[in-house]
Amino acid sequence: MAIKAKKLQPAKTQAIADVKDLIGGVNDYIFTEYRGLTVEQITALRGQLRAKGATYKVVKNNFARIAFEQLEKADVSNYLVGPTAVALASTEANSIAKVLFDFAKETPALVIKGALIDGEIYDAAKIEAFSKLPGKLELISMLMSAMQATTSKLARTLQAVADKKAEA
Repeated sequence: MAIKAKKLQPAKTQAIADVKDLIGGVNDYIFTEYRGLTVEQITALRGQLRAKGATYKVVKNNFARIAFEQLEKADVSNYLVGPTAVALASTEANSIAKVLFDFAKETPALVIKGALIDGEIYDAAKIEAFSKLPGKLELISMLMSAMQATTSKLARTLQAVADKKAEA
């Protein structure tokens, strides 16, 4: 539960509104701890995530807690502890998670805390397993290649039957 002041300060109200705007535009969030990362490392990580269609923002925990509550999202307060940055995935969340885990292997200071994917809370182990799954585009291409192989076999079979009937 977020701490709420008796008197609302306009600057804090605006900060919460900014966080709401930020998180309201996407459905998938991956929470990380960035303590120990240099500015260059964070900049490099942001570049890798931007290439995949995601943004990486440092958030103030209390503002983020209130924003998630106001947007009626699942309770992610367990992940909003300590220095927190959120990867906001507007495309395939598993490819964003893969980038984060690959970066964490090279830079152990980055810790993936958990995620909120399509309204479901993932702990660190579950998001790591999720990152290893093929993405939507990969699955579509696998399906299309399987369908293409099947249709070409069918076409060859039909052609063989037609040739045999033509001979007879």
